[in-house]
Amino acid sequence: MSQVQNDEVRQHVRNRYKQIAVESGNASCCTPSTVDTSCCGNPDDVSSKLGYSNDELAAVPKGANLGLGCGNPQAIASLKPGEIVLDLGSGAGFDCFLASKQVGDSGRVYGVDMTPEMVSRARHNALNNGYENVEFRLGEIEHLPLSNNSVDVIISNCVINLSPDKKQVFHEAFRVLKPGGRLAISDVVTTTELPEEIKGDPDSLASCISGASTVSEVTEMLKQSGFTDIVVKAKDASRAFIKDWVPGSNMEDYIQSAIIKAIKP
Repeated sequence: MSQVQNDEVRQHVRNRYKQIAVESGNASCCTPSTVDTSCCGNPDDVSSKLGYSNDELAAVPKGANLGLGCGNPQAIASLKPGEIVLDLGSGAGFDCFLASKQVGDSGRVYGVDMTPEMVSRARHNALNNGYENVEFRLGEIEHLPLSNNSVDVIISNCVINLSPDKKQVFHEAFRVLKPGGRLAISDVVTTTELPEEIKGDPDSLASCISGASTVSEVTEMLKQSGFTDIVVKAKDASRAFIKDWVPGSNMEDYIQSAIIKAIKP
């Protein structure tokens, strides 16, 4: 795609998540063109299905969990006190606030999101709830507003599939990670070729469907960026919640949530 086409894709995705942030704050990735939540229920119920514990759901500010995602990167990140963490596509701050508690006062958490309304909402949540070790920055995950070799861990939850330039996302992730730094990402992958009517559909892209890559494609992009110890593992159990994203479409036959892990040597 050309740069102009990439920008058009980003703008469509940005508009969708602006709508979520402003109009309801309670929509999930399963609603392609509206903020109606009838297909998935409330955000805590959705996140419970994704693998978040009741303690995690209770630990964040009200309104931080929007029910977005396809897994729980906290479960694979193994965060330690004092680490510097970056969340790609941080939304209203849900995963950043969970990470904040794990890295403690000696650590730091950055959230990057390209939707101004999401960043504003996250900053409001942080300010009103005393999260002094969390900072939210407006920016594209293809062009991260962080310096080289500055981050210990990168987490993300069902965001990289939304990017029109995933190779650049992984290149940028490699750039900002310190040597020995790691990725701990939840995202979606395709398990078979998507139907023609889904491919190229902007609403399906914004709903975490048509932008998904195969396991081998993700693995190759990580290798090309310089990562080692790569793990990209699809989770068959995710079919249970993916079937609700577009009811009646059998989308669970085409995509699954995946664990993505890698190391910067």
